[in-house]
Amino acid sequence: MKKILVIVLLFCAGQLTAQSKYEAGMQKGLEQLTSTKTVEDMSAASAFFERIADAEKDKWLPYYYAAYANYITGWMNPKADKDKVAEKSRDLIAKAESIEKNSEIYCLHQMVAIQQMTVDPMTRWQTYGAEARKALDDAKQADPNNPRVYYLEGQTLFKTPEAYGGGKAAARKYAEKSVELFKTFQPASPLHPVWGKAEAEKLLADCQ
Repeated sequence: MKKILVIVLLFCAGQLTAQSKYEAGMQKGLEQLTSTKTVEDMSAASAFFERIADAEKDKWLPYYYAAYANYITGWMNPKADKDKVAEKSRDLIAKAESIEKNSEIYCLHQMVAIQQMTVDPMTRWQTYGAEARKALDDAKQADPNNPRVYYLEGQTLFKTPEAYGGGKAAARKYAEKSVELFKTFQPASPLHPVWGKAEAEKLLADCQ
């Protein structure tokens, strides 16, 4: 009996150590992500999360952040090949989705589709616009209280010409909804996505 108890305690200790190592790595990555100022640093943050993901193949968050950081590099560098950046982001998103499909991943999917649409909106809006729309619908269905869903919807409408149903007035109600939801939003864990509050507040201000 004593031997069994020792084995169980050792097993539990091993599990806790492994979990702490994962959480410590993720925390380090998040600090790196939020403190980056250059494209090179953001690329390094993406690669850092990808290494965690490759070691923690049952967790979607590392792949999510690897894709998120990679996506941001496409905006930080005006000369970036957005299709090439998106191809990498999509690969990481697919790996995250193979573990779990959820509202946050669908939001990221929408962001990448919009990024590719901006390469040539006139010829790409039908393809990537529809893809982005579906991703937001999926995100809303998965979690109707995710404030990032409404921020992204508002942001998309804000940048869409009024003649096509966009503009400030169309975007405002989604910005308001997002800001309202952020007041009570609680991430599932300290490692889950929390971004978007400042962006939603700025969008709402821009819509006034």
